[in-house]
Amino acid sequence: MRSCQLPSTMLSSPPSLMESSHFLRLFLAFSIIFLGFSSSSSSSSSHLSSRELGDITFEYRNYTAIHEFRLLNRKRSIFCPDPNPYLQINITSNPLLSDDEFVTVNISGVLLPAESDWVAMISPSHANISACPFNAIQYEQTGDLSKLPLLCHYPVKAQYASKDPDYLSCKKKTCQKYVDGKCRVRTCAATLSFHVINIRTDIKFIFYGGGFETPCVLKISDSATFANPQKPLHGHLSSTDSTGTSMRVTWVSGDKQPQKVQYGDGQSQTSQVTTFTQDNMCSSAVKSPASDFGWHDPGYIHSAVMTGLKPSSQFSYRYGSDSAGWSDKITFRTPPAGGSDEVKFVAFGDMGKAPRDPSVEHYIQPGSISVIEAIANEVSSGNIDSIFHIGDISYATGFLVEWDYFLHLINPVASTVSYMTAIGNHERDYVSSGSVYITPDSGGECGVPYETYFPMPTAAKDKPWYSIEQGSIHFTVISTEHDWTKNSEQYNWMNKDMAAVDRSKTPWLVFTGHRPMYSSNGGSVIIPSVDKKFVQAVEPLLLANKVDLALFGHVHNYERTCAVYRSDCKAMPKKDKNGIDIYDNSLYSAPVHAVIGMAGFTLDESPSNADRWSLVRVSEFGYVRVHATKKELNFEFVNSSTKKVEDSFRIIKA
Repeated sequence: MRSCQLPSTMLSSPPSLMESSHFLRLFLAFSIIFLGFSSSSSSSSSHLSSRELGDITFEYRNYTAIHEFRLLNRKRSIFCPDPNPYLQINITSNPLLSDDEFVTVNISGVLLPAESDWVAMISPSHANISACPFNAIQYEQTGDLSKLPLLCHYPVKAQYASKDPDYLSCKKKTCQKYVDGKCRVRTCAATLSFHVINIRTDIKFIFYGGGFETPCVLKISDSATFANPQKPLHGHLSSTDSTGTSMRVTWVSGDKQPQKVQYGDGQSQTSQVTTFTQDNMCSSAVKSPASDFGWHDPGYIHSAVMTGLKPSSQFSYRYGSDSAGWSDKITFRTPPAGGSDEVKFVAFGDMGKAPRDPSVEHYIQPGSISVIEAIANEVSSGNIDSIFHIGDISYATGFLVEWDYFLHLINPVASTVSYMTAIGNHERDYVSSGSVYITPDSGGECGVPYETYFPMPTAAKDKPWYSIEQGSIHFTVISTEHDWTKNSEQYNWMNKDMAAVDRSKTPWLVFTGHRPMYSSNGGSVIIPSVDKKFVQAVEPLLLANKVDLALFGHVHNYERTCAVYRSDCKAMPKKDKNGIDIYDNSLYSAPVHAVIGMAGFTLDESPSNADRWSLVRVSEFGYVRVHATKKELNFEFVNSSTKKVEDSFRIIKA
């Protein structure tokens, strides 16, 4: 760790408002020193010109969003010229961190609290906290286009000190110096709470001045280490086939040695172990977050298949080893076998994660916590057989530690029922990576973390399409991010898979993928919500194979259509005596489409007026709940906050 020297152009620049605050503090500090006392500065002495800030924005233009927190480690982070001997930052915790706790961070000895004061949680603790923002440009200027480190590291999370409501008003006062019985030097304090989970690498907290845009280091805490960095964590289940007799469990550990899953009456299976590295991430002439400052070591991902189970039955399991530790014993339920009478599942898209503390993090999905808590209540009631998450899984998009936080979020439900997924743009898309769309939405992940954390029953790596049967439903799960054009590998697979469905065994055919075929939310001119080429190529397959229901995400609201094809309502539902819409598929006309991307990401507004094919539009966080027998499919959209059913319909067959 070293201090950076300010360029002379910065020293001669006219002071900004932020700098004026700093100079006031510095003047106060040296005035007190002159009087025999000491003081504190809590603001930045560095200032980036608008040109330099523009360069930073251009250099990182391929990120999924531009925000001052995202640009943090591309700006000069120097040590503040701070003569304050009283300034301290420490944490209140056990000597070793647990797997899940709220850590109290105490900042004390601050002379002049400022709105720009903030605290970052850094991991690993040896990360370079003084960013060298233009190293990429410097390397290119030398003609070296190799992947070279920029010596900067992204904070796991951050909070302004003003999150303590008593900080700016200095209600927590301490007298540091008495003269003739009178207090001559008073300092202020703040207390912040950070939600910390076991991310295997040690952490530290850094007190910065100058805000997110012009940070300088004021004080650094001691490092804190997790009690067991090898602990097996975040176990989640997925189905391997349509029999309901086997279940895959996947978990994360800091231990690379094979571990075991123990289940049932003394049965066990040994895990297959894998991981991925920075070299597996995608990048371009402009470095991606995943390959550069968003990287975090994922540890080791273990996966094992529990066999010899019975469908629609309860079992218990635990995973780990004697050396690394064991998970708690968990009770789970197998899904019904394909062809059995009924299945109950929930589905949604675009969930992501949100902090359980007041922190700022990259890409917060505000509805995710309420949705997962509501689904947890559904699962604990015993009325849910499986879960389908239709793309845009964690929104880590190149900031790898956020996968840990997402896996921690879904663990209460994903560890107890089958958690099936489809890939979305924020898992896969990147320029020159083989994705259909060249937008850099994955932040350089290019599907690698997703496929490692969520091994689905696919044919091969980077071919994330599959089908599975549960109860009376055949699910065809596709990737809208891989080639779906006519006669492509995936196109031919889709057609073959759906054409082979035995409708006497599984009368319902449900088609799922991330990007929708119908949405009243138009998106932008450059990136529309609906790709007409996708619709033109794939929609005929749905009609030809008599798909009953098509589920999509990507657009962050709920919308339901008539039985539609080529934007034309081939059939309209009729109301039953309770006012519920009924689609009669005894004489098939066309699929019903539902957009269900309302599980976490900031909601898109639903237009008040729409085309005739759009029957219901709701902008509320939630999920869909489906109960299918062989003659009837009941569908409900549940508001996760109120638990109210916002929309419901039925599809029936004679």
